[in-house]
Amino acid sequence: PRKILRLCQPRTGKAKKEIPTFAFVVDGETEIWYLQMFKKNEQKDRNIRINIQPEIPQKKTLKDQFDLVCKQAKGEYDRVFWIVDPDVILKETREAKSTDTALKNFIGLIRDLDFKKKKDEDFMNVNVIVNNPCLEYWFLLHFDASGKTYRNCDEVTVKLKRHLRDYEKSERYFKKKDNDIYIRLKPYLNNAINNAKALGGFDKENPEKGMCEMDALFLCDELKPYFQE
Repeated sequence: PRKILRLCQPRTGKAKKEIPTFAFVVDGETEIWYLQMFKKNEQKDRNIRINIQPEIPQKKTLKDQFDLVCKQAKGEYDRVFWIVDPDVILKETREAKSTDTALKNFIGLIRDLDFKKKKDEDFMNVNVIVNNPCLEYWFLLHFDASGKTYRNCDEVTVKLKRHLRDYEKSERYFKKKDNDIYIRLKPYLNNAINNAKALGGFDKENPEKGMCEMDALFLCDELKPYFQE
């Protein structure tokens, strides 16, 4: 099922508060587990006051996710992050027998958001984060800056296991006591942020390019003071 995550407590209106509120629309469990461990460790280590409360709606299409993002943009959040792993989108596009592909639809939704940002200041708080092909690419960038293009998440995982030999896509692994996924990766976090920045953002003209935009979370105005070098 698709997920929406709330980071911090919801607020009323658009007035900024001392504790910012973020919402996430994500694609899978790994994003939830990673963000939960991010909250747990950074609250303890740097006193970043965050709280993540996941909601699990029924399975959503890309259009449904887009509509949910738009709803949150008009709501009580300082920022809305839509985290997309395009591996399935690209796979469906490669296999498509018509011109109305999943990739074409996704790019259209991104352009709709860009248009809304120009017309409505409420949408200025929306960030689309694309990790191609998947979140594991963000993990790999903690160790490897090659910028290689991978066709699917399995290929990334093979490379990632050169650095995290016991890596597995499970809640048990991600939340292991005193050795969770965030603790394992944190010593290399600045590497990942810099490597992601160097790769650039999602390219509509070259959507297969390996890239990751998770740095947008860590370098947003509210969190940048904690993570900029």
